[in-house]
Amino acid sequence: MAHAVTRLPDAQLAPMLAAYEAAVRERRRHTLIAAAVVAVCIALAAWMGEVKPGVLFANAGRLISYFASIVPTLRWETLGADLAEWYWNLDHWLKLLLDTILIAYLGTLIGAIGAFLLCFLACANLVRSPLIRLTARRFLEFCRTVPELVFALLFVVAFGLGPMPGVLALAIHTMGALGKLFAEVVENIDMKPVEGGVAAGASWPKMVRFAVVPQVTSNFASYGLLRFEINVREASIMGFVGAGGIGQDLVEAIRKFYYSDVSAILLLIIATVMIIDLATEQVRHRLLGVGGRA
Repeated sequence: MAHAVTRLPDAQLAPMLAAYEAAVRERRRHTLIAAAVVAVCIALAAWMGEVKPGVLFANAGRLISYFASIVPTLRWETLGADLAEWYWNLDHWLKLLLDTILIAYLGTLIGAIGAFLLCFLACANLVRSPLIRLTARRFLEFCRTVPELVFALLFVVAFGLGPMPGVLALAIHTMGALGKLFAEVVENIDMKPVEGGVAAGASWPKMVRFAVVPQVTSNFASYGLLRFEINVREASIMGFVGAGGIGQDLVEAIRKFYYSDVSAILLLIIATVMIIDLATEQVRHRLLGVGGRA
């Protein structure tokens, strides 16, 4: 049975239409103001950063020619010999690449342990003391705010050249980054198990151990694997400041214009990061109960 549509009288409809049009005009005005503010910010950032589109377009060809120069000439009839000449130092590069992965692994492991121990102190739903929360959060902010290369430079001065400065730099930055992520996970847990543990007389460490950790383990592991993938990329450039890894040979090849070596090392790094990305992605999806990527 069809229902009749009731039409409002014009006397009632007119004020509603006027209010709607006024709201639309107000929304458009706010949108225009926001767009103008964004445009001004972009212009100021470009001016302060000395961004010159003319210079960019005039010299873009240099970047293209550089990438063309680092690609070696490969001929089908002599492909084996050309590849052997391209990767003439493969054994040494693979050793440095393994060092890079180990630096990333140790830095991630140490940083994740530190983040795990500190994240609970930074959570408002677990710690009542503002002083403890403030101290933990500011410390984690300091750790993730200072770039890894700055930490690496400081540790190279203190401990000398080698992988250890890279491990320490990645560990500190990882602790700050993962600590923030871990704390956000903890602050979104179901508080009923926590309240039950407190009501049963559990101490704070036992409450965290039995009521909080089981809820966040899979997310912690997922974020840790994601950070390991990021740290492999970061460890690749630690050699720029003498903190070990394959980055030292890469920066040397760039400075000495060893064009074919630059492309060979870059391809090794890219392939390694892609393999680690695919592997950790599958593990993360299994931990979170998500199906593989289509």
